[in-house]
Amino acid sequence: MKNGCILNGGVGTGKSRTGLYYYFKENGGSFIDQSFVPMKKPPQDLYIITTAMKRDSCEWDSEISNYRMSTNSELNTLYPGQSIVVDSWNNIKKYADITGAFFIFDEDRVCGSGAWVKAFLKIAKHNHWIILSATPGDTWSDYIPVFIANGFYKNKTEFIREHVVYSRFTKYPQIDRYLNTGRLVRLRDSILVDIKLERSTVPHHLDVYCKYDIPKYKGVIRNRWDPFKNEPIGQASQLCYILRRIVNEDESRVIALMEILEKTPRAIIFYNFDYERDMLLHLFSDDEYIGFEVAEWSGHAHMPVPDNKHWVYLVQYTAGCEGWNCIKTDTIIFFSQNYSYKVMEQACGRIDRLNTPFKDLYYYHLKSRSGIDLAISKALDKKKKFNERKFTKWN
Repeated sequence: MKNGCILNGGVGTGKSRTGLYYYFKENGGSFIDQSFVPMKKPPQDLYIITTAMKRDSCEWDSEISNYRMSTNSELNTLYPGQSIVVDSWNNIKKYADITGAFFIFDEDRVCGSGAWVKAFLKIAKHNHWIILSATPGDTWSDYIPVFIANGFYKNKTEFIREHVVYSRFTKYPQIDRYLNTGRLVRLRDSILVDIKLERSTVPHHLDVYCKYDIPKYKGVIRNRWDPFKNEPIGQASQLCYILRRIVNEDESRVIALMEILEKTPRAIIFYNFDYERDMLLHLFSDDEYIGFEVAEWSGHAHMPVPDNKHWVYLVQYTAGCEGWNCIKTDTIIFFSQNYSYKVMEQACGRIDRLNTPFKDLYYYHLKSRSGIDLAISKALDKKKKFNERKFTKWN
């Protein structure tokens, strides 16, 4: 490992502890013959930028304690004066003027050119830093901020000038192909540090096909009319949302979920939309599920994973696909699919941890044989993101 690298490992491979050890070692600490050798005084201040969920769960605090450090300055007696801060990506701009510290960026968010990227580039100029990521980048454009931070390019304009060819046939800038990819491969390999781990767990991905209202589905495609708002459909995203709602709200999907829950006393359920949440909360308010503890992590509520014999944990993809883990169950149910392969992979990793007591892990994918569900599945199988415009063009 080195300054400016990306520690690349799948979910649950111990990136957090490895990243902390690198900081510990760079500041003079070590474990020699299992004997603890403290860091040189004073060590660099440590800033960890992570997800809000991981910050709130204090998961990093327990990892930090393995190196006899604490975010609480009163308890950090071994290194008085050292500052250790764990905060979320939403607050990264607060630390843009920090200098001479060590930053660990947990869960890669430095893509594009927004406020987070600008703050990251400013931090990278004046501090030591590493990135921890299970999914570092799908395209070369995803690496632009990291390449700039490492000094490979002065700015995004230089990268585009040397490597990007835009399509001539689109109304908005769309990359057609990349040039001189041999150099890009060399640069990526120079900063990417892989964690290779042989897992003892065996994942079982099970597709559960449900019915859907075929006449209603076909009517929306043919007439481009929103049956929920009784108005015309004007955008590709709106059409896909309506088609998915017709598919996801079918009663057969709830029945399939109930059949799965008969087999397991504890399960995590991932969903996309608020109407799915309403369906699930209504289901678990039924007398049949008296004794089941129901908790959720979403934009509506931030609740911890239940600690009961029988429970369900409802998680909205965007709010909780990463940054936490659970070793109390071997089952995840995907009530609906997400468009992103990365998101699905991160969600699967919530139970696939190094310290899980389960060998066999079960992932139930509830879906239908509708055109949109099949198209999403096809994109995910190819490890790509589902494209709404491309789908609606052919439907």
